[in-house]
Amino acid sequence: MTETPGSASVGVTAERSDAARNRARLLEAAALLVAEGGPEHVTMREVAEAAGVGKGTLFRRFGDRDGLLLALLDEAEAEFQEAYTAGPPPLGPGAPAADRLASFGCALLGRIANDADLGAALGRQVPYARRAASGSGRSFHSHISTLLCQMGLDSDHDMLAHALLAFLSFESADHLREEHGVPTTRLQATWVDLVRRLTS
Repeated sequence: MTETPGSASVGVTAERSDAARNRARLLEAAALLVAEGGPEHVTMREVAEAAGVGKGTLFRRFGDRDGLLLALLDEAEAEFQEAYTAGPPPLGPGAPAADRLASFGCALLGRIANDADLGAALGRQVPYARRAASGSGRSFHSHISTLLCQMGLDSDHDMLAHALLAFLSFESADHLREEHGVPTTRLQATWVDLVRRLTS
């Protein structure tokens, strides 16, 4: 059969379109299951069955359960990312960098303490290293590193951003809240104090 000009690109476009639809269907099925029973109870088998595909298709698309949850996490974090990159100050642009950094950390700590926050619920199910390498994790790091640079600190902004994010991690905040009874307001006050000391 003779291939007409452009037919190959049309086929590739159709394949990509089908792949995008399949990905959206899988994420929609996973999101519904998360809403019904919480992310800690979601299995790859259940998601595949709910989406009407084979489990192998789901694994090929997301790699493993963590990969699926990270895809959901990136979608859940989209609204917060919009807030700290383009929303009103002090979280968004228009405020001094130090004020934005203080607001960013306080907002994250508040979300960690909020049982209804989907991003926090999903994040707890994924190991720290996988979260840090995800789209939302890299965005958090880049945002903090950029603010540190804008603050004029003479330091290794990349490593300092990693250190600051460790304090804002679920592991750290949950341990302090649950094992030592530290209220979220104290964690937030400590974060603000830390940012203030960086600028002094």
